[in-house]
Amino acid sequence: MNEVGPDFGAVGGAGDLRAIVGALLTYALIVAVLMLVVSAATWAIASNSGSWHTAQRAKVGCLVAIGGAALTGAALAWANWLLDIGAHL
Repeated sequence: MNEVGPDFGAVGGAGDLRAIVGALLTYALIVAVLMLVVSAATWAIASNSGSWHTAQRAKVGCLVAIGGAALTGAALAWANWLLDIGAHL
């Protein structure tokens, strides 16, 4: 008896997709780290000069940059997990 099922080997390109996702997430991580550096420098300068409103905005920028870096790392781990699960289906 001949069983009918999906041919998961017919769809290729998982390696290319992994490389593209890795490159995009690397750029996102670089941007997040650069924004953290800029926000931290702005926070330090604004706090020293007495501009408390700008210092508060820079502090929020630091937190957003840290959150973006964490989400970027989590997205890379999630994408790799999904690609590994897809290969085993």
